Amino acid sequence: MAHSDREADRRVERTILELLDRRGPTATICPAEVARAAYGGDDDGWRALMEPVRRAARRLVDSGQVEITQSGRPVEPATARGPIRLRRAR
Repeated sequence: MAHSDREADRRVERTILELLDRRGPTATICPAEVARAAYGGDDDGWRALMEPVRRAARRLVDSGQVEITQSGRPVEPATARGPIRLRRAR
């Protein structure tokens, strides 16, 4: 992985954690919100960050910092299909 790719990955992970820090301890965020915040532009270029956001969320699940949820319940990242939410691990 190139240095710039690692930096981008870390930026997305930081964005997830920062957005969660701004919310209550049980609040969730949408991956699209993370992509928009990490992108920072005014156009729809954030859409290209959706899969990197999902990958970053999976890494944060592996490190025990975040949970991926569907219908309010934690799900395994490998089996999650469709809309997901992110929250701090409990």
